[in-house]
Amino acid sequence: MSVLVITGTGTEIGKTITTAAVAATALAAGRTVAVLKAAQTGVRPDERGDADECARLAGAVTTAELARFPEPLAPGTAARRAGLPPVRPHEIAEAAAKLATEHDLVLVEGAGGLLVRFDDMGGTLADAAELLGAPVVVVAPAGLGTLNSTELTAHELRARRLDFLGVVIGSWPDAPDLASRCNVADLPKVSGAPLLGALPAGAGALAPTDFRTAAGGWLAAELGGTWDAAAFRERVAL
Repeated sequence: MSVLVITGTGTEIGKTITTAAVAATALAAGRTVAVLKAAQTGVRPDERGDADECARLAGAVTTAELARFPEPLAPGTAARRAGLPPVRPHEIAEAAAKLATEHDLVLVEGAGGLLVRFDDMGGTLADAAELLGAPVVVVAPAGLGTLNSTELTAHELRARRLDFLGVVIGSWPDAPDLASRCNVADLPKVSGAPLLGALPAGAGALAPTDFRTAAGGWLAAELGGTWDAAAFRERVAL
């Protein structure tokens, strides 16, 4: 696996911190890593973006950002309102493929969910993943409402015959409620894919050295870590 696409079931659910954790785990294993943010929205030119946050937390990764739009909107809408050229799926795929010639692992982080539009032709991150032939990880929230959005995302991935690697819970609460605890068992059922990790709430606020030390323990072996789904289910079981 030289390119991994990281998407989510929505926005603000932990994609960037999950991407940073995967990057930190790969770096700890001696791999070279690049993080590609397909389109950054809602950030001024002088502000740090998601790729920069990954580098801050994970360490020595190469960062790339194809476009930046000032308003916090879907990339296609933000590009149109800013009067700027949109990012198209083939550009995402070409940039990731080029980075893959120079790095052991390229992490492509999307914006929002899988089918958020990047251009006026309806291009999405799913289209870029198809062009790359790359596996996809879905980041999902823990609580109420996550089952429907996760199952819809899984359905779309399979309809496109994409390699759906699994689901990561982007933020596991310190005091999980009933829905969150039930969802640990239900997420693999509705998605038809394994749970590949659970990041603790507030992980992104850790000091970078602490984040890098802990990251591998939040992710399953498929993502280079030591997290055990069965043990986690048993620990949070009702």
